[in-house]
Amino acid sequence: MTDQAKYVPPAVWVPPASSGGTFANINRPVAGPTHDKALPVGTHPLQLYSLATPNGVKVGIMLEELLALGHTGAEYDAWLIRINEGDQFSSGFVDINPNSKIPALVDHSGDEPLRVFESGSILMYLAEKFDAFLPKETAARTETMNWLFWQMGSAPFLGGGFGHFYAYAPEKFEYPIDRYAMETRRQLDVLDRQLAGHRFVAGDQYTIADMAIWPWYGGMVRGKLYDAAEFLSVHDYKNVKRWADEVGARPAVIRGRKVNRVRGKPEEQVPERHDASDLD
Repeated sequence: MTDQAKYVPPAVWVPPASSGGTFANINRPVAGPTHDKALPVGTHPLQLYSLATPNGVKVGIMLEELLALGHTGAEYDAWLIRINEGDQFSSGFVDINPNSKIPALVDHSGDEPLRVFESGSILMYLAEKFDAFLPKETAARTETMNWLFWQMGSAPFLGGGFGHFYAYAPEKFEYPIDRYAMETRRQLDVLDRQLAGHRFVAGDQYTIADMAIWPWYGGMVRGKLYDAAEFLSVHDYKNVKRWADEVGARPAVIRGRKVNRVRGKPEEQVPERHDASDLD
């Protein structure tokens, strides 16, 4: 480990004027809205407010998979939330997610609008609402939930930990990069061992667990996250790569990945989605 200036925490932490690095302009130690702005509402029952980060992509994939199965009630409007510009701190967004994180969903199909936030909660809600991609049998359902919550618990290490210090921090520090690279490699190994004996993450069925895990770990082994594929030697995880390529080739995944995207290839960028034709 390289020598670093020693930091001694004060008795009482005081937020710095700026933390530096990507997202520094929106980092703050308090919750609540910063400005008043109502969210737009389209014509479909489901209203998605999101951005095509790995967490946001999960829900776009789920909705497109439901539509591919013929669930017309899963038609949706997808509205862009630009997190770099602080859209998630508008009064309208905070009303549907007090934690100010994307994605968030509002279901207008009932007597009263129903808010759903946290990507895992949204996947579960839609799976139960449409009776799809979540097995009914107890053992298979439990295994699916095991892996869904594995992803929800592991993502902060991959995104907030490794991704932050490797790609977004204002300076590169060996200790946190080593710490989170080690944990990311361990998680990839966990997944690779599971996929050695299963076609999909939770077994032979494609489920919401695959939809949750693919944008993160599938993206990593396919070279889509942080330009870190070589650094993390992702070629070692052949089972993850096999699974990632199979899931990535699904038509609904290809479509869902475009939703609320504002980076990458122009043909993949669909900032807002209000009709199926928007993705064509």
